Amino acid sequence: MVLSVVATAFILVLPVELPDKTLFATLVLATRFPALPVFVGVGTAFGLQVAIAVTAGSLLSLLPEALVSGVVAVLFLVGAVLLWRSASSGPEDEELAETPADPSFLRAAAISFGVLFAAEWGDLSQLATAGLAARYDEPLSVFVGAWAALLVVSGLAVFLGKKLADRLPIALIRRVAAALFLVFAVFAIVETVRALT
Repeated sequence: MVLSVVATAFILVLPVELPDKTLFATLVLATRFPALPVFVGVGTAFGLQVAIAVTAGSLLSLLPEALVSGVVAVLFLVGAVLLWRSASSGPEDEELAETPADPSFLRAAAISFGVLFAAEWGDLSQLATAGLAARYDEPLSVFVGAWAALLVVSGLAVFLGKKLADRLPIALIRRVAAALFLVFAVFAIVETVRALT
């Protein structure tokens, strides 16, 4: 495990996930169910999604270096543009279907898992994780850093709830995340040029 890669994954994924729809879905879940089963379900869903993203990125890294760094650059550039464009829009609010009044721990965790697992597909944090796994040959380090960032965000949403959502400067967080994505895109572009020359 490489701590610098863990830190890089954590620092990149955390601001991407803070203003994301999955944060607000977790907030809604936390208002309907007890905190612990929501955290367990959400954390498990994030863990599985991070594993999928790391696997996809690791498979991508088997391709020629120039192609990999080019694809990584495109992933980060797309992420930067999407984050920057979404900075002025409000937080996405996930609507949940009718939920049982007093579900068991397992049922609340399963509902939370299902909602977050579905919401996370194609998410910017998933793209960032895949890009990092392709860029670095450290899948375990990327997994630990990305999953830790997602657990921090879900923990904040579950245990601090609505107070957090009302105080988050969503536009600023999205712009900072877009700038981080742009920096990683520039590094990947430089690597692509070096690999081609």
